[in-house]
Amino acid sequence: MTVPVFEEYVPATDCPCPGCAAQRRTAAGRPPARCGGNPAAHGVRRAVVLVTAAGVVLGGGAAESVGAPADPAPVPGTGVPTGLGPLPDSPQGVPGPLRGSGSPGSPATPAGAPVPRATTRADIINRAKAWVAAQVPYSTAKYWSDGYRQDCSGYVSMAWNLPGNEWTGSLAAYGTRIARQDLQPGDILLFHNPADPAKGSHVTVFGGWTDHTHTHYTAYEQTKPHTRKQTTPLAYWTNSGSYVAYRYKGLTPGKSTGEAATTPFPGAAKFGPRANNAHVTRLGTMLAARGGKRFYRIGPGPVWTDADRRATQAFQRAQGWKGAEADGIPGPDTWELLVNGTGRDIPAASGQSGSKAVPAFPGRGHFRPGRSNSHVDRLGKQLVKKGYGAHYRSGPGPRWTEADRRNVEAFQKAQGWRGTEADGYPGPETWRRLFA
Repeated sequence: MTVPVFEEYVPATDCPCPGCAAQRRTAAGRPPARCGGNPAAHGVRRAVVLVTAAGVVLGGGAAESVGAPADPAPVPGTGVPTGLGPLPDSPQGVPGPLRGSGSPGSPATPAGAPVPRATTRADIINRAKAWVAAQVPYSTAKYWSDGYRQDCSGYVSMAWNLPGNEWTGSLAAYGTRIARQDLQPGDILLFHNPADPAKGSHVTVFGGWTDHTHTHYTAYEQTKPHTRKQTTPLAYWTNSGSYVAYRYKGLTPGKSTGEAATTPFPGAAKFGPRANNAHVTRLGTMLAARGGKRFYRIGPGPVWTDADRRATQAFQRAQGWKGAEADGIPGPDTWELLVNGTGRDIPAASGQSGSKAVPAFPGRGHFRPGRSNSHVDRLGKQLVKKGYGAHYRSGPGPRWTEADRRNVEAFQKAQGWRGTEADGYPGPETWRRLFA
């Protein structure tokens, strides 16, 4: 089987380079105006691509250094979901205004500082669901009735209610980079390939975690043959380590006509001692995603436990509530904040931090050919847990082998490292990220 490959680059008509010539041959027969905009000179287009790449790398790094911790290790996909069958290539369009019956609009301002429209998480998800329900066909040349282009970046432009149709190279301007563990419904996972935008670039809307381990999530995406909603490995089936999480800059709290309205508070009677229902599971899942994961030893479930009470109380206290307002039993206000993804997250426990939870790095000398010790065994088991055990034939053990090195190398490359930084031998940073 094949997996989705997304193309998002239109070759210049006057460029003689082999790459652009090959792209023009592929696009032969398609009217240029329907392929997503007017072709520009190769030098200008190349500058745009380079500037976009620099913006993603430098801008993203700056954001991460001041607020977003490093992304956790992704879990590589093993193939396409059962039943989907082979998925053909899906070429992309380029930035442009809304078309057809959609409201007139424009992409980013010339100054590169787009003004985001205010929206809520629930409204983003409901707009995404609308295309899923309509099974909007994938196309780079067609525009849906709302004016948005029917490809992956047009889909996210629609979900985020942007004033125009963007592409994977410009969507980041409307968002703030966040760590993957902070993802909430309505955020996006974006891969723009600056080295070759024609290969792999894609974007999905994050719909929520599907398990307490945060290795899979509900993805809303536009791909052939039509819009779909499905469980997807973090971050995606292909190029998993290159996807970056972004949160829409125009996100606002408060009520909406979206998910909160379609998922009303089920009533306090559904929670508390002896409660056993799906609402308890959903409550626990939402609390775990908002910083309450530490209260659950085996993950949220339908049976109400003291872990649910303590996690709920911690969330209520994070909002500044006291007394009866923070009794550990969810009410309408608690439920609305959780469903909409608004309010304050549960803070880390006093004296607890991510660095203290990570075991101390034992030293590079333990991970060399011929070495055999408990640290090698521990490293191997953690690699398997994170989804990087593909090279083990009989499972990890205490003796360092080439399989250990190759698995470590795969993990390091998933962090975006290259050269000596991805040589397959763990150092302090590899160890920290692996056990974080």
